[in-house]
Amino acid sequence: MVIRARRDADLDEAATALVAVHAADSYPVEGVDDPRGWLSPKGLIQAWVAEADSRIVGHVAISQAQAEEAVSLYREQAHTEAQVGVLARLFVMPQARKRAVGERLVRAAVEYAHTNDLRLVLDVMTKDKAAIRLYERMGWQSIGDASHAYGEGQQMRAVCYVSPAE
Repeated sequence: MVIRARRDADLDEAATALVAVHAADSYPVEGVDDPRGWLSPKGLIQAWVAEADSRIVGHVAISQAQAEEAVSLYREQAHTEAQVGVLARLFVMPQARKRAVGERLVRAAVEYAHTNDLRLVLDVMTKDKAAIRLYERMGWQSIGDASHAYGEGQQMRAVCYVSPAE
């Protein structure tokens, strides 16, 4: 298993993997109509892929803070205007699970954040229990609840997290 920076040439295969993950898990709740666009959100800083047998089996990205509730919660609680990045677009193909792929992808993003003086935040929908277990096992701290809006006026409860300090 190789974790590496995503290249432009990876985007089609990563988009195909995302659609497969959505079919298996209903994640993400949005973005599968334009998976390439969803994988390259506004403010994208860096993205990584997990590769096994020359196939992309996972993905994660860091984006610049926009108007996410997790960013506001973190800044209010930490009383800081420090640089904040948003960890997002994490997924692992079903056949690659139970091999710490998600953990390795998150670690790559956290290492990048530490090197670049970014504190990472995220929100995860409460339905995504495996992701919640992963973040909590890795030491991410819950900083509150949010509402994840998607589609045409749809919302789902989410939990916001901040990455470990170091």
